[in-house]
Amino acid sequence: MDIAFLLDKYFKGRDNVSIDVFDAQTLNAVYQDVIKSLTSHLEIEVSVLQALSYCLYEMMDNVHIHSGKPLGTAITHYDSQSQTMQILIADDGMGIHASLSENSTYSNITESEALKLCLQDKITDGKGMGFGLYTTSRLIDSIGHEFILHSGSHKLIRKHGTESLVENGFWQGTLIYMEIRTGQEIDPNQIVEHRVDAAAEYNETFVESEELESLW
Repeated sequence: MDIAFLLDKYFKGRDNVSIDVFDAQTLNAVYQDVIKSLTSHLEIEVSVLQALSYCLYEMMDNVHIHSGKPLGTAITHYDSQSQTMQILIADDGMGIHASLSENSTYSNITESEALKLCLQDKITDGKGMGFGLYTTSRLIDSIGHEFILHSGSHKLIRKHGTESLVENGFWQGTLIYMEIRTGQEIDPNQIVEHRVDAAAEYNETFVESEELESLW
């Protein structure tokens, strides 16, 4: 994977960019390291971290479940002045279209249709629940600046409240890039439609007991 290209394209001029490569065995450790590094920025709303932690794990786990390749890359950057978080998860696997086509329901869709469909609820190749990208889409709708989903020769872009789908370049696999606002309080369980307790899961994993008492 061309990490230099990703840095130049999405993180140009940014300092202190974190780059992590993960596989099925290191996924959980890398995920926890990324979230723990964000908890050191006290200005980030806890509710944002609670929602983001759920979405980030789902995006990383998608690499392991759907890509057909062992490795994924996570790149993150936090700007404390603008209170904006940049996150990129990428793999060089089979891509969204080929993955969804493994489900006979979607065997005849186009690549562009696959990018739109995968952000909807319960759309899956049969190996997962089809909830991870859907919740990520809901997070973007709530506090997103920009969202890019690039797979194959098509790119879906959400920016300034509008969505477009363009044929632009080629990415072998799946690339998810997003910029989110981190200073706005949200309801993390509303992001996941109360199907799981995202707030409680985050608190249990990342918040020390004495800190947890101060939240209430």
